Amino acid sequence: MENKLKIGIIGLGTVGTGVVKVLQDFPEIEIIGACVKNTSKKRSVEVNFLTDDPFVIANHPEIDIVVEVAGGVNPMRDVLKTAIKNKKHIVTANKELLAKHGAELFDLANEHNVVILYEAAVAGGIPIISPIKNALRANKFTRVAGILNGTTNYILTKMEQDQISYNECLTRAQELGYAETDPTGDVEGFDTMYKIATLANIVFGKRIDVNKIYREGITNISDDDIKHAEDLGYKIKLIGLAQLDGDSLDIRVHPMLIPVENVISLIDNALNAVQLEGTPVGQIMFTGPGAGEFPTASSVVGDILAIKSEIKTSDYILPLTRCNHHEYANQLNILDTKSCYYISINAENRVGTIGLIGSVCAKNSINLSNIVQKGIKQDGTAQVIVVTEIASERDMQNALTELKEKGIVINNLIRAM
Repeated sequence: MENKLKIGIIGLGTVGTGVVKVLQDFPEIEIIGACVKNTSKKRSVEVNFLTDDPFVIANHPEIDIVVEVAGGVNPMRDVLKTAIKNKKHIVTANKELLAKHGAELFDLANEHNVVILYEAAVAGGIPIISPIKNALRANKFTRVAGILNGTTNYILTKMEQDQISYNECLTRAQELGYAETDPTGDVEGFDTMYKIATLANIVFGKRIDVNKIYREGITNISDDDIKHAEDLGYKIKLIGLAQLDGDSLDIRVHPMLIPVENVISLIDNALNAVQLEGTPVGQIMFTGPGAGEFPTASSVVGDILAIKSEIKTSDYILPLTRCNHHEYANQLNILDTKSCYYISINAENRVGTIGLIGSVCAKNSINLSNIVQKGIKQDGTAQVIVVTEIASERDMQNALTELKEKGIVINNLIRAM
């Protein structure tokens, strides 16, 4: 077939292998070669040639599109810059690279008149970037929030359903292949942070400084927290949130209490979900598999086909996909945000303890909506659960400091969505 679109792939792991398999149904697209760590490893797919040098793909004269699904910042930052300077379009699933160096790469792509597509970088197989930039472009969005990591959602789901500890659930997730041997990127919220940074960039048309995003993982969530939240009518999910607060952007990642009447509370196991709020659409949600060989490959190949549809027809393809904003968002410090709070407390079991907690909160302008003693622990302390009305983070942290000074142990603090 003449005039085939020619691509090179960097990374033949789970996603890259899925891309090759899916592209077998598209004879008009030719995979010139692929970059892998180990060229002698036996693989389930074949390409014309293998190399262990990604710059071979970036510099190859026949390649039209570089598909990067290897991940990481180094050397991929320089590899993609080289490919862009060589006038090659980019399709990537690299959320960390985009979150940390997207501004540089998008500016370079505009300079060299190529596009960078990255549908697979945010929510695996869920189409979200293209709808925001196309079908939903008439909207003025005020909020985007989502479950953006399947590993943490699986762990929290199993903690709730099977009433077992975080460590037990993590071990099970690792045995099933949902969690890496080193799960830090997932369970400490880094993966979600990179994804919400990319989503906020698109939704609000402002560049995001990933270093200013408040991030907290799920490692401190206990099975008691899960149970107490359920008793109060909530579920706990790791959420990436970006919302307007006046002229500023409140963007953060941490476990959140989700009211059971909010449909996102129903998203369990390894599924992902993204909620958008804006005018005129109101609230809308996208959900589906956030990772995996074929769901992610679906998004990658969709981007390849979007480029293919225009690459021979225009000197300036896919204008709606390009990043043309340069201003950075004014990102709020976490201390300047407001939330409702769940606080798990251990305190001496004596008359006046609950009154003390209430008075400290009142002193710091925090109204309580619920306070309940959940029983006496083996060490003789009382376990108390407090739920507040909306309060400022700064006031809350001041109250927690004062409570600790009075001998009260704070087990956990979880903000509500």
